[in-house]
Amino acid sequence: MSEVQEGKSAAIVAYITIIGCLIAITMNMEPKNAFARFHIRQAFGIHVLFHALAILLTYSGMVYLSIPIYIFYLVIWVFGFLQALNEKTKPLPFLGVYFQKWFTFIS
Repeated sequence: MSEVQEGKSAAIVAYITIIGCLIAITMNMEPKNAFARFHIRQAFGIHVLFHALAILLTYSGMVYLSIPIYIFYLVIWVFGFLQALNEKTKPLPFLGVYFQKWFTFIS
């Protein structure tokens, strides 16, 4: 079985809420899998970004921006999830490269 096939389940689980991401991190502890690590970082970045924007919008009073934020979240989530399903490691547009740099603690 290839490394991509071995890490695919952890990669998919990572996109299912922030809790799924934490579960995927533990799934990838032993043995470590590069494909799963890539998608865990991408998914973690998506979830953290969404929650940070939600908190920011709540306290700034700009609730009218919530629908565009949800649409943005849904679009990047679907993009990442489809990449995991299709066994590809293409980073998210604009942010994916940064997620790989910022979340190096996920190994």
